Amino acid sequence: MKFLAGFALALCAYAAPPPFTLDQALSAAFPTDLTAAPAGGAFAWVSNRLGARNVMVAEPPLYRARKITAFSVDDGQEIDDLAWTPDGTGIVFVRGGGPNGAGEAPNPAENPKGVAQDLWFASLQCCMAQKIAEGSAPAVSPKGDRVAFVRKGQIWWTPLDGKSAATQAFVARGTCGRPMWSPDGTRIAFTSGRGDHGFIGVYDVEAQALRYLDPSTDYDLYPAWSPDGREIAFVRIPSTGKRAVREPHRQGEPWSIRVADAATGEGGQIWRAKPGRGSVFRELAGEEQLFWMDRGAIVFPWEADGWTHLYAVPRTGGVTVLLTPGNFEVEDVAVAPGRREVVYSSNQGDIDRRHLWQVSLSPRPPVALSSGDGIECQPAVASQGGSIAFLRSDTARPLRAAVMMAGSVHDLDASAIPANFPAASMVTPQPVIFKSADGLEIHGQLFLPPHASGRAPAAVFFHGGSRRQMLLGWHYMYYYSNAYALNQYLANSGYVVLSVNYRSGIGYGLDFREALHYGASGGSEYQDAKAAAEYLRTRTDVDPGRIAAWGGSYGGYLTAMALARSSDLYRAGVDFHGVHDWAKELGIPAGEPDYKIAFDSSPMAFLDTWRSPVLLIQGDDDRNVHFNQTVMLADALRRRNVEVKELVFPDEVHDFLLWRSWRNAYQAAVEYLEKKLGR
Repeated sequence: MKFLAGFALALCAYAAPPPFTLDQALSAAFPTDLTAAPAGGAFAWVSNRLGARNVMVAEPPLYRARKITAFSVDDGQEIDDLAWTPDGTGIVFVRGGGPNGAGEAPNPAENPKGVAQDLWFASLQCCMAQKIAEGSAPAVSPKGDRVAFVRKGQIWWTPLDGKSAATQAFVARGTCGRPMWSPDGTRIAFTSGRGDHGFIGVYDVEAQALRYLDPSTDYDLYPAWSPDGREIAFVRIPSTGKRAVREPHRQGEPWSIRVADAATGEGGQIWRAKPGRGSVFRELAGEEQLFWMDRGAIVFPWEADGWTHLYAVPRTGGVTVLLTPGNFEVEDVAVAPGRREVVYSSNQGDIDRRHLWQVSLSPRPPVALSSGDGIECQPAVASQGGSIAFLRSDTARPLRAAVMMAGSVHDLDASAIPANFPAASMVTPQPVIFKSADGLEIHGQLFLPPHASGRAPAAVFFHGGSRRQMLLGWHYMYYYSNAYALNQYLANSGYVVLSVNYRSGIGYGLDFREALHYGASGGSEYQDAKAAAEYLRTRTDVDPGRIAAWGGSYGGYLTAMALARSSDLYRAGVDFHGVHDWAKELGIPAGEPDYKIAFDSSPMAFLDTWRSPVLLIQGDDDRNVHFNQTVMLADALRRRNVEVKELVFPDEVHDFLLWRSWRNAYQAAVEYLEKKLGR
């Protein structure tokens, strides 16, 4: 009886509700698409406040945020692709998502009138934002008179004032993408996807002539105009002509950088990666990968030493210079006015966070612009005055836009975090490292209940991607900022929470990211899922019989793998839009050699050992993971008498567009874990 009484008291210690609600944890406005105006020194970004997305601007000298749009409801219509006018007085942006395979735009709010992906224009000085065309990927002409954009795989354009209808600029084969005006506004560069190869195209507006630069059988990507507009640098990635296989690519046929004459199309190679490490192209965050600098140098990313770094090479070729040496990853890059320095974010000296750095083409080492226990990323350098805008967060306060000027830093939008946001209740995640069975060290973040005593239930979180890294603070991506909020809520509800940076994620170098036998080539990340539960079972503050898994996308895959192969370790799970059969998801024909490997790397291959109950959550307009993945798994588990609960969001996409979808999904997850584990 004494034992039972003590057990009841231990459970009661975790029964108190958390000091805040899920709504409060998800209440901060989330910023994206931070960008600097080409003139005037202003910054702009998109603010998502409870699902209502708006364009914000902050101008010198005070840099205080204000809205230049007036959208007010949680309607699932995202805003992105901000494009400034050349004088910095207006912004073209895209509202609405792109079509799925059936040509349907995302409509999770189920608007009976339908929705579309449109271009809008908003002035900083007057008037309401107005819709000007249907399309995406806008590029405003340096002359300020019109906007080039993409519609149904072709390049179109429309007057900036929207007073006349958009017209197709030219007709081209293939799938056209990302138009880029030359500095003088006389030409448009674009990518042209051709299936097993791709070109860089240039359209001469005055001559009405179309040409392709130095064409080959490979993939040409990431065009970058030279400052004088005479040349275009681009990346060439070798093509095999075969279906891409999802497997580790630690080395391959080397990629290269080429420069071509924009007028004639003639070009040649100025740099080529060495065989071995770095021979496979590894991109930075963002659209731009090549940066023209002062005196003709080109800065680019390369993994020659197993880490993503910045290098510089003369436009004419020659000696390559490493600008950012060390065991860390460069992520975001912004070129400063004058093209003599770049500002970038990295995890240099702080592998589970991000900070800002600046480096020039001189032999001097990089200079730290930020440090400490916060996270700083996605810099944008003002066109004048030397101010740097960036996004920042910490363990307690979510991501928000800030500016660094004259040695001081302040947030741009003081209202982004509501007054009742529970920052004081956030626990500080602890860095932990544990080893998998094969000896690989795995980083994680441990969230401990603030008032724990005895043995608590535990939740293991697996991020998506898998090319992601969870950090020691609020994340810089919306999906994972929400996940961090739920982990905080669970910790405040009495759970020990372990967020796992499993193999094949970013932040720890090439070999960790390109893990042997990862995903569809062997599912080696399962070892890390198993090791996470085994680590928790060694802790005296965890009840070894009450451990659950949760995660989304790739994290949903790992949640399902954990339940299928380790029901003895994981008592229950919440699987958001996970992959359950790699072979079917990747469309691998049954007769191909890698079909069996892909299927055997999937949860569906281990159904006979799956015992633990699971909550499956997915939107049925998911464009990242086929909805059929959840349909198949639910049916297979029911046939084996495994308990399955479902939450389906009609017309919702993968990365939920409605704020209320996140709230409702997380509320369901919390209730499910409480039912299965207690607290």
